[in-house]
Amino acid sequence: MSPVIALRAPLDEDLAGFITLLARLGVPHRVAEQGNEQVLWVPDEQIAGQVRELYARVPQGDPNFQPAHAPVASSPPGIAAQARRSPLTLVVLALTLLVALLTWGGEDYDVVRWLSFVDFHIDGQYIYFATFAQAMDSGQWWRLLTPMLLHFGILHLAMNGLWYWELGRRIEAHQGALMLLLLTLWFGLAANVAQYVYGGPALFGGLSGVLYGLLGHCWLFQWLAPNAAYRLPRGVLVSMLVWLLICMTGVFELLQFGAIANAAHVGGLVAGCLTGAIGGLLARQMTRR
Repeated sequence: MSPVIALRAPLDEDLAGFITLLARLGVPHRVAEQGNEQVLWVPDEQIAGQVRELYARVPQGDPNFQPAHAPVASSPPGIAAQARRSPLTLVVLALTLLVALLTWGGEDYDVVRWLSFVDFHIDGQYIYFATFAQAMDSGQWWRLLTPMLLHFGILHLAMNGLWYWELGRRIEAHQGALMLLLLTLWFGLAANVAQYVYGGPALFGGLSGVLYGLLGHCWLFQWLAPNAAYRLPRGVLVSMLVWLLICMTGVFELLQFGAIANAAHVGGLVAGCLTGAIGGLLARQMTRR
């Protein structure tokens, strides 16, 4: 659930009495300074309407005022409620699960080859890749995006799926399903192209490039235009950036844990920081109007 703005007031207006009244009534709220005004946030629109009505009656927070219907905080939504509010997030996760089933976790190369960035065939112990130009000349434009749906193993799928659920539903709740769709496609494209340009023809896939895009988007957006939906625990941001740096050292390849598409992660992160900066600046301009 994304918090909503209940009130806006000039910086020189004293809201202390009204805030005290809200606290006495048990109304969850947060006051922040944005631009040249004070902004009062509450959990949902229903509470926001009640708070506005209360403010219209007692803007100074009359301690003797007893409203007929005090605003009541709604309980945090459960998994089912969150799922109903995040249809696009669920669609993407369902597609990744479907692809995982069709490819047997990335082990059925006859199916994988149709979703990889470029086509390939296996001859004995060797794998031979077509070129990007061949893929485009034959009209296989879907290959620009479909690698993000490929996952190799249940752990790969589970980790990426959990992070997409956590980050995707935040963006869907705050900026809508269409924006999440556009961002997912943009980050997937940026990550796939970056990996191919840097690493050349190779078999790679996964939502991790998209995830770093979503992370960068939330990070820069929240920094420029603070909002509760994109506020991530500092440990989450630091741990994911540290993990990216560790992966870039090549230690996992040396330990023979498998190759990691580092360029895809960096490409997604850069693309996400770009959209987050643009979105955050636009949101900050809107709040100042």
